[in-house]
Parts: sequence; C-alpha cells; structure tokens
Amino acid sequence: MKMISKIANVALGLVVVGSSVFAQSLADAKKAIDAEQYQKAKAMLKNLTVTQAKNNDENFFYLGWTYLQQDYVDSAKAAFTKGIAVDPKSALNYAGLGVVAHLNKDAAGESSNFKQVADLTSKKDSKPYIYMGEGLLMPLPGSKVVNTADADAAIAALKKATLANPKDAEAALALGNAYRSQRNTSEAYNYYTTALGLDPKSPAANVAQGVLWSNAHNFEDAVKQFQAAIAIDPNYGPAYREWAETDLSWALDSKAVASEKINEGVANYKKYMSLTDESDETLMRYADFLVSAGKYEELQQVASTLAKHAGSNIRVYRYLGYAAYENKDYTNGLTAINTWFSKAEPTRILPRDYYYLGRLQIASGKDTVAGIGNLKKAADLDSTLAEDAYTDITNVYKKKNEYLNIANSYYDIANKVHNSSSPTNRVYAGIYYYYAVAYNKTKDSTLLDKRDTSLAIAAKAYTTPPADIYLYRARIADLKDNKDLTKMAGLAKPYYEKYIEALTAKQPTDVKTKRYFAEAYAYMGNYYLYHDKDDAKALDAYTKAREQDPDNRQAKFYFDSKAAPAATTAPAKKSK
Repeated sequence: MKMISKIANVALGLVVVGSSVFAQSLADAKKAIDAEQYQKAKAMLKNLTVTQAKNNDENFFYLGWTYLQQDYVDSAKAAFTKGIAVDPKSALNYAGLGVVAHLNKDAAGESSNFKQVADLTSKKDSKPYIYMGEGLLMPLPGSKVVNTADADAAIAALKKATLANPKDAEAALALGNAYRSQRNTSEAYNYYTTALGLDPKSPAANVAQGVLWSNAHNFEDAVKQFQAAIAIDPNYGPAYREWAETDLSWALDSKAVASEKINEGVANYKKYMSLTDESDETLMRYADFLVSAGKYEELQQVASTLAKHAGSNIRVYRYLGYAAYENKDYTNGLTAINTWFSKAEPTRILPRDYYYLGRLQIASGKDTVAGIGNLKKAADLDSTLAEDAYTDITNVYKKKNEYLNIANSYYDIANKVHNSSSPTNRVYAGIYYYYAVAYNKTKDSTLLDKRDTSLAIAAKAYTTPPADIYLYRARIADLKDNKDLTKMAGLAKPYYEKYIEALTAKQPTDVKTKRYFAEAYAYMGNYYLYHDKDDAKALDAYTKAREQDPDNRQAKFYFDSKAAPAATTAPAKKSK
C-alpha cells in the first residue's frame, strides 16, 4: 500500500449517520473493515466513538486502523491518540501509533510505541501483536514490497500473538501473509491451512490461499479459492478484487486468453467496487488496476471523475498523465504529470512517473533532452522499465540519424535487460556503432572494438547466428584493415566467408540482401586479386558479385579494367 499522509476532512466528533448505523456493533464494523467497506466501517465507528466513548478504546483503534487502510496516516494517528486518552493503557492504540511511526519512518517513535505494546499487553491477548505485525507488513512510502527486516519483525510479533492465543485464526492468517511477502510459499501455505482449520468459514483465508496459488501461476486453483470465499460470503468484495488481479496475471501469462481475462478482470473489479463503497480510495485502487491492464480510455474516465471531486487525492494527476499519454493527448498529459510532480512528496514519486514524464516531454516536443534524461532515470530506478525506456530513447535518436546515440542506447538495453531480446539488441548496437564510424564519421578509436565485441557476444547466444552478424563483423574488420588494397591483410575475410555460406543456403531474392551478397563476393574478389594474386579465383568471385548485383562498383571496376588492360589503378574500397 502506498501511504499518503493527509488529514481527513471529517473530524472525530459527532457525526450524523442513519438510524441503521446506530444499531451496529464493533463486530459489525470489524466485519466491514475485513470486507474493505471502509466508508461503512468509518460511519459505524465514528458513531461508536460518540455513543460508546467511555472506557472503550477499541472503537478509536479500529477507526484509526480504517484510516490506515485508506492512506490517511495523520487521521489514523489522531484516532489512536484519542484512544489512549480514553484508556492510557490501551496496547491496541499504542500498536497503532507504532505503525504510524513506522510508515513515517520515525524509528524512535516506532520503537517507543511498540515497547508500550509489550509492556501493556496481557499474556493471553493476541490482538495488539496481530496489528503490530500487520502494520509492519505495510510497505513503506515509495516501496512496492516489504523489506526483509520489517517482515522478520512482523513474524516475531505475530508469533507472540499465536503464543498468546494458539486458536486465533487471524494470527495464523497474518503469519501466512508475512511469509508470502518474502516468497516463502511453503510456510505461507502452512499458516493459511492452519487458519482455515481454525476457521473454515473464513473468506479471508480462502482468498489468501488463492493469492498464493495465483502467484505460483496456478490460476485455475486460485479461482477455485476465490469462488470458495464467495460461497461463504457472496458480498465479500476482496475475493472479486483478487480474482480480477489473477485475471490480469493470467492474461499476461497467456496471449491465447489475454483479451478474455482482461475483460473478465475489469468485470470482477467492478463487482468488487459495487460490494465495497466506491469511494475515492476504491476508485484510486481501480485506477492502479487499469494501468496494469492497459485500459487507458477507462483510466482517463475514472481519473477525470476523481479530479472533479473536492479535495481529491493528488495521485489522480498521475493517472491523468498516464492516460493522456496513451490516448495521445500529450499537452494535457504533460500538464497533469507536472502537477503530480509539483504536489507529491518525493517519496511518493515512482520510477514509472519519471518514465511517463519523459515520454510526455518528448511527445509534446517541449524538452527532448530532459525527456531522455527522465527515461534514463526511470530505467535506472526500475530495471523492468529499462527496455521500454531505452527503446523510446532509441526512437528519438533514429529520427535524427544519430547513430552513435542509437548504438549506445541498444548497448545499454543489452547490458541492463537480460532476456531473450538481449542478443538482438547487441546486434543492433554493433550495427549502429558501425554506422556511427562509417556514416557519421565518429572519431573514436575504441568504437571499432566495442561494436565488434557486442556482435561477438550476440553471436554466442545463437545456435545459428543471423547472417547480419557476420556481415557487420566483416565491415568492422574491413574498417580496421589497410586502406590500400595492395597491402590488405584480409581481416574481414573469415566473416565474409561465413556470410556467403549463410546466404548461399538461403539464396536471397530481395534486392537489398542480394546487394550485400554481392558486397561479400566483391571483397573476396579483392582479396584473391590483391592479396593472393590468384586471377582465377578473383574472376569467379567478381562474376558472382555481378550476378547478385550488376551495379556493384568493385565488380564493374574489375570487368571494366579487364576490358581496358591499360588501367592499372586499384579500385577504391567500397564505402559501407
């Protein structure tokens, strides 16, 4: 969860609510929290803090806990503080304050409040330790995952909860979540099984086990667990949310069902929202889902709706920026993403935000240099963005024929992204390094070796390397050779021979490849004529060059010279 510290607009005082809410109990409010019906839960709890304020610190704690689920950290802190005012020995509310300090990266406050929890919790009370553990499992601002130290601290707290009450299914479930956050699937599964054994009617435990299956790409069994949760409680929204997330993972895993699963995921997410409260916070979470699903038209609609709400979460500008870029509304997109950067705390800025800022700067034509810088920053901060970011950068340079920059971009992709496309990117890096020297006349003596190395590494990744690797290694070697043909060392010979071998097997028919085929034969003709002094082999090679490309300059020069024996000047080497 990405926590956003802000003060809720509703005070902790008297709240006007309907008569049906007055009849609700703390147990009903806790059930609403579990079902992610946060607006409903807050309404109940605000009423309870007024009607049952005296000696009832739990009402304030669960109100604060609800605020935490909605990213209102400051409002949560106010509620927990009220709870301690009601009962100075409230271990639950000290646990809440410890979680607030944790999310605010206040190590001293976290330690002090959690010490109070240890001092005030009775031996058989598991709840303060459960919420301490669950709070430590909330990712810190700017992070997507729980770090190992926090997970270990959470596990330690939750094991104290199980010691206090071995039959507390909620403690076992939270322990499973803690181990799942660290990808310890076997321990997570054991604790989820324990939780279901203690409470077979727990929809939350069924959903948690479904998420475990989904993470293992066992999507069919994951869906069965979500359906089991819905069978227990048809109105349990989180089951539909996790089902939607599983649909998205399934779509990414299998192109054959991608469209079907994305549409099903959107439907399941809408069902989730209908069962919760369709609050701004729920819509924000839906917006995150739409980003992952690539549903940018709907994202723009959701974000536009959110932007109209008074006091809406500033994160809406992120979504407006993303959606506008994908929908080619670059000017408004740049305005939105700049607003997000100007208003958001630095810890809230994600690598993907820099990615879209860079793309919008480039697409709108406002600042290409800054745009490229932001794309590189995104790639440095998140390696999963590197390939897309550097591909965008490469496309900018391609429009300008800046071959050295194109080559460097492909080189960076190949070194930062290790996947099936890496060899291809190395090939392109080598090719464009060649272009930089041959056409942009780049003066850098190291480039010849750099580009050849890039092609050599790429060649090793293939069982049968693409013919172009040999072609460009030949061209690179030829650039290193003596420019005087009468003194040529033949550095390109082994590569042109490999290229000829590869193309002979394929017998190309397109004009471009035939021209390259002729280039290889013409080189061999030069080699036989000037290096080996073998007229017969030279004639054969030049003849084959002419057959592939009648306009090949070197072949034409050779045959013109044969027709006019007085010509003794060696032909100039072909410009690549």
